[in-house]
Amino acid sequence: MDYNHIKAIHIIFVVSWFAGLFYLPRLFVYHTEANTKPELERDIIQEQFKKMEKVLFNAIMVPAMWLTLISGATLVYWSWWDSFAQHGWLHLKVSFVVGLLIYHFLCRKIIFELREGKFRFTSFQLRLYNEVATIFLFAIVFLVILKNTIDWIWGVVGLLVFAVLIMTAVKIAKSLREKRK
Repeated sequence: MDYNHIKAIHIIFVVSWFAGLFYLPRLFVYHTEANTKPELERDIIQEQFKKMEKVLFNAIMVPAMWLTLISGATLVYWSWWDSFAQHGWLHLKVSFVVGLLIYHFLCRKIIFELREGKFRFTSFQLRLYNEVATIFLFAIVFLVILKNTIDWIWGVVGLLVFAVLIMTAVKIAKSLREKRK
């Protein structure tokens, strides 16, 4: 395999890993919201969410994470190892990947808590938690494309402004729906 094959593999598994990182917290939201259902319905729905969360994490996210890390480390070794100290953007990217790993394993912790019937977070808090992966994605992609330790900030700031606008629109729409009732 050459550099481009490893790069393609890396991109494929980054996409796979992020798909799981985006979807799993959404399952947490639905799992938590099932608490408002009648007992029989709640129990059936939550058992299904437990299965979905476990399979998503173990069968998709964990292998995708490992293949992302292995292919990414291979790319760093092949391309930048001799001059690693001179690439500040790469140091920052690796830091964000470490943050993403922490996020990944916090998701695992939440899976275990939900499995035990511990609901530490509201569905709204979990919706916010779901956006953390998006922030990591923006920061990492801007760093990789621009290879600059400053320009990624503008991408993240733009994302945050967009997120605030979307959250505001959602709250306004929700309040309008509630007024109609």
